[in-house]
Amino acid sequence: MTTHESLILASASQRRQQFLRDLGLTFTIVVADIDETPLPAEEPAAMTQRLAEAKASAVAQRLSEDAPAIIIASDTTVALGNEIYGKPIDAEDAARMLRDLRNGVHEVISAVTLLRTTDYVQKTRINRTLVTMRAYSDAEIAAYVASGDPMDKAGAYGIQSPGFAPACALDGCFASVMGLPLADLCDLLADFGVHVKRSPAQVCAAINPFPCCANRSAHATHIDFV
Repeated sequence: MTTHESLILASASQRRQQFLRDLGLTFTIVVADIDETPLPAEEPAAMTQRLAEAKASAVAQRLSEDAPAIIIASDTTVALGNEIYGKPIDAEDAARMLRDLRNGVHEVISAVTLLRTTDYVQKTRINRTLVTMRAYSDAEIAAYVASGDPMDKAGAYGIQSPGFAPACALDGCFASVMGLPLADLCDLLADFGVHVKRSPAQVCAAINPFPCCANRSAHATHIDFV
């Protein structure tokens, strides 16, 4: 990293913050406050990219001109066709989402963007991962919803949830489904002259016992969870 540019993460997500720490990056946190309501007839991928870039821009506007920085922002969307599944509004909504996604394939779209405040150069990567859900029971849904874990997650589930383990297969990036595509992020950081101390594959290995996509050119791999 150049000596005069600091890193800022535009996210309150504990998982995204941990990912950056695991990569060996030093950063501060400035949470973006934007309206995340989808636009009329907006497609999931377009919305995901728009929100990630809007988060970075919102943070940039709050910074002092004499504090040059590179802002990292990300957004993750769960989509079944063109229907967007955000964070559930209540337990009933969480159960509905899990029923809709059960025993089928949906897409998790993550956008990560970097914005350099000195010249407002911005670069964005979109990661699209297909997730196949297992045929979990209504009783499993009820128990998982009662745990409270789904309530702050897009699509009402965490792929890493050991007690529920909703997915049976994945085609794409495991870390992206958790909220931040690590290989794409590191590619963007390198474009801006920022180099990580630990590789995305090393960081992924700590949370993902399956093959990592980081060393594949398309940053995508197939995982069978069962």
